[in-house]
Amino acid sequence: MSSDRQRFNRELMDFLAASPTPFHAVHEMARRLAEAGFQHRPETERWRLEPGGRYFTTRNDSSIIAWTVPARAALPDSGLRMVGAHTDSPCLKVKPRPELDRNGYLQLGVEVYGGALLNPWFDRDLSLAGRVSYLDRGGALAHGLVDFKEPVAVIPSLAIHLDREANESRAINAQTYLPPVLGGRGGDFDLKTLLRQRLEADAGAEVGQVLDHELVLYDTQKPAFVGLAQEFIASARLDNLLSCFTGLRALLDAGGEAGALLVCNDHEEVGSTTASGARGPMLTQMLERLLPVPEDRNRALSRSMLISADNAHGVHPNFADRHDGNHGPLLNRGPVIKINANQRYASNSETAAAFRRLAADEGVPVQTFVVRSDMACGSTIGPLAAAETGVRTVDVGVPQWAMHSIRELAGTADAFNLSRVLRRFLDTASLDA
Repeated sequence: MSSDRQRFNRELMDFLAASPTPFHAVHEMARRLAEAGFQHRPETERWRLEPGGRYFTTRNDSSIIAWTVPARAALPDSGLRMVGAHTDSPCLKVKPRPELDRNGYLQLGVEVYGGALLNPWFDRDLSLAGRVSYLDRGGALAHGLVDFKEPVAVIPSLAIHLDREANESRAINAQTYLPPVLGGRGGDFDLKTLLRQRLEADAGAEVGQVLDHELVLYDTQKPAFVGLAQEFIASARLDNLLSCFTGLRALLDAGGEAGALLVCNDHEEVGSTTASGARGPMLTQMLERLLPVPEDRNRALSRSMLISADNAHGVHPNFADRHDGNHGPLLNRGPVIKINANQRYASNSETAAAFRRLAADEGVPVQTFVVRSDMACGSTIGPLAAAETGVRTVDVGVPQWAMHSIRELAGTADAFNLSRVLRRFLDTASLDA
């Protein structure tokens, strides 16, 4: 593995480990942007944007947009180079009143977020993380992030002796099978008290009363290289924090001469129809502030392009028949252009060709994914952002295995190569030359 690729992948793994929730991912991205000189522009304040400036804004602490304003070219004449991804991943979310005391064991009620693959959640060392809203001791409303880091919960499997058909068929009841065990005590346990103690211990917050929380369970096993030649990365939340990091790294590495933008939305896994999701107004409202004159904005968007980055299904060697024979991406063989005749992906021949040319300029191979004609196709933020903004869009992604599992697998070459293509894209003065 080259030193540049290895450095990239170790930084990716650090980012994944630091981002157990969309809130933490956005916090980590904002930190890295600020360290690189990007200025925070809160949505509640009046914006002053300068030529050559670099900025970012957030919404709900779980979605983020970062962008650069070209120093010389006018955006209506140059357009924007845009990269999109999403910050959320399928998981188990803690219910508002989760405390359960059953048979002398303390458990938490949970619900499934997104299309999670549930079997791998059993017998894992789980922790808790998320956002907590509270009143401080002065009575003011405040919010903070918590991450217990250490294993505090487990969902034990039922022994095969008590379910002899488990290896043939076991349907998972999300209400009764998934509540994790936190310990051998219950009764007087109150999660909000535990959260108050955690906020005070970790962040030094002066908490008067915890009002609400958005917590998820996550696997504490760290990201790791896997394979005889260390050619794979195993981690939680590769879909789609890998793309968030890849886009972020490309933006930070870009020269800043062209107008560049990175948008990472929350709630893609549940349809994106939220204030901070791709079907919501966050991106269009930001573009209205960046280019307040409608004529200028429409001119700029007509010269713009969006690369929507979301991981793709790599051919699983044990289930190769689940792919179309001519469109089965392989790990470590290059990023994938995702195509669907029914517009579940936004790619078309024009935008796919533009991506292929960018990749060829970087010496990066490109693959194509089309779902089998007898199977349903997933989707991404690409069609949603394209419909909201009118920007020509291509859907791409890194091939991976075990999508939506608690631990997923991708190739060590692919994210690095995609980042190279995205950096070239963000630095490109004209896509039509």
